[in-house]
Amino acid sequence: MKFKDYYETLGVSRNASADGIKAAYRRLARKYHPDVSKEQNAEARFKELGEAHEVLKDPEKRALYDKLGSQWKAGQDFKPEPGWDAGFEWSGGPGADSIDPNDFFEAFFGRQSSRGSRRRAVRAQGEDHHAKVMIDVEDSYRGAKRTVTLRISGLDSNGRMASRDHTLEVAIPRGVMAGQHLRLAGQGGPGRGGGAAGDLYLEIGFLPHRRFRVEGRDIYVDLRVTPWEAALGAKVTAPTPEGPVELSVPPGSSGGRKLRLKGRGLPGTTPGDLYVVLSIALPPADSEKAQGAYREMAKAFDFNPRSDS
Repeated sequence: MKFKDYYETLGVSRNASADGIKAAYRRLARKYHPDVSKEQNAEARFKELGEAHEVLKDPEKRALYDKLGSQWKAGQDFKPEPGWDAGFEWSGGPGADSIDPNDFFEAFFGRQSSRGSRRRAVRAQGEDHHAKVMIDVEDSYRGAKRTVTLRISGLDSNGRMASRDHTLEVAIPRGVMAGQHLRLAGQGGPGRGGGAAGDLYLEIGFLPHRRFRVEGRDIYVDLRVTPWEAALGAKVTAPTPEGPVELSVPPGSSGGRKLRLKGRGLPGTTPGDLYVVLSIALPPADSEKAQGAYREMAKAFDFNPRSDS
């Protein structure tokens, strides 16, 4: 899917007011309405205008779109990075990471709109809000308390985009998984007519880690070993989110072998496992002595790794 510049579609600047966006849409919609326009591409242009207006007229959708627009240009192949919407609070439906990027604008913004309209029909209860927060994988092992600051967008008294911070203390439960939602009662939109406030649902995501990869409740970590450790077996130290552990490398191990540490994954009623994935690191042949050792090794082994290719 190609990224679409909605501001360009409506012919307005990025800092245009809500009234300016509305006026531009009305003017162009009259020009390209299929019932009256004689332009060959009138119907397609009219649909493009409607899509652009649907996003830019809504402060929350517009703020999300602006965050994307700072990284993409019209016509570029478009695929949001995981976690791009972290730290942004909005009313209506959940985030976009689980949605096919090819249907991103229609599915995400359309989903928000439909859910939001259903909630607005309930006048006393405040809207539920949603946001995504990124945590370290170690937080799931221990549980943690974190101060989270979310951005909430809206229109100011002049009809221009404005935002404010929503800061709160969040208890991260032990064993929380990526994609899980934490409910914060009463932290959503304010109620109307004395009604109760809505709730805030925080979707959990894991920050990229320099060592660990998370798949469900299982954790993967790469561990480099020497050729002699892999061939002869060895006791080595491997990192885990709970600290280093000693494990045995079986003799005759090859690169890519997975050593399973049962129950060392994310905590839970049924905890995940931790998999140590071996890779074989070759010493550099950067001296006469090292080169000689490699020559002796070549003589000692009748071995051709390509013999079966």
